Amino acid sequence: MGFLYSQLVTSLPYPKGSYVGKTVVVTGSNVGLGKEAARHFARLGAQRIILAVRNVEKGQAAAEDILRTTRRDNEKDFIQVWKLDMSSYDSVQRFAKRAESDLPRIDIFIANAGVAPVKFTRVEGEEEMITVNVISTFLLSLLMMPKLEETARKFGVKPTLTITSSEVHGHTTFPQKSAAEGQIFKSLNDEATADMDDRYPVSKLLEVFGVRAFAERHPAHAFPVTLNCVNPGLCHSELSRHAGFAMTVIKTILARSTEQGSRTLVHAASLGPESHGHYVTDCQITLPSPFVMSAEGRQAQDRVWDELMQKLEKIHPGISKI
Repeated sequence: MGFLYSQLVTSLPYPKGSYVGKTVVVTGSNVGLGKEAARHFARLGAQRIILAVRNVEKGQAAAEDILRTTRRDNEKDFIQVWKLDMSSYDSVQRFAKRAESDLPRIDIFIANAGVAPVKFTRVEGEEEMITVNVISTFLLSLLMMPKLEETARKFGVKPTLTITSSEVHGHTTFPQKSAAEGQIFKSLNDEATADMDDRYPVSKLLEVFGVRAFAERHPAHAFPVTLNCVNPGLCHSELSRHAGFAMTVIKTILARSTEQGSRTLVHAASLGPESHGHYVTDCQITLPSPFVMSAEGRQAQDRVWDELMQKLEKIHPGISKI
């Protein structure tokens, strides 16, 4: 009933305020929620917007559409399209290095890119959803921290990094929690036992774990950057394009428009330290699923974080010290 109320009754505030002078980066922004969030930031005066996309041609089309609809055609340079392929660790690292060197500041970073394939496929040696939604997302997030911290020091602001998660993180029992010590990600990479219907919820649960684990180790009072995660609800987007006829029917009846869903991204990315480590839904800071809040969930969270950091260290040695 909570889901139905959220989808059909809850009114999400239309983004307001000024982002003049701000630099905003949105990944997965050539379509869907990311594109509409970028449009809001453009409408509200952001000085620079980076559309981080896998398909540069589609990203250019998105940028032109945003310029036209926000009537900022005479400021074409303020929107830039940068290549970012979250299925490639090299691409993630190249993007982060470019952002470090080319951007004077980053005030808002929305890690929105994600996938939801229905078949088991490996990229970078891991199942695709785990690679893109979890490992690459935190690889990118941690690599962006130095620039965000630099922005905080130089400009006296508190930047925000928001990860797009989902309420479906509460729809899984996370069976991999029973794996032997140090073997959670290995069990997720076992094609013979993989439940692909459960994999997207698991990937979103791992994102929530990661945000909470990071914030516990780097609390708001001692860290100059806010990290949170947001649930945009069920929205019309291309994420579930492979989900089949049943999902199409459900979305027709219940889904928010893409623009409405994007409001949640703008809201979460505009929050301050009160949201650090928290889960945001319906434009409110709320508790994640009961499992996340349980003692069992806390134990699983710590195990996931330790394993994730070991993986990230192998990909980018020294990242845990950043």
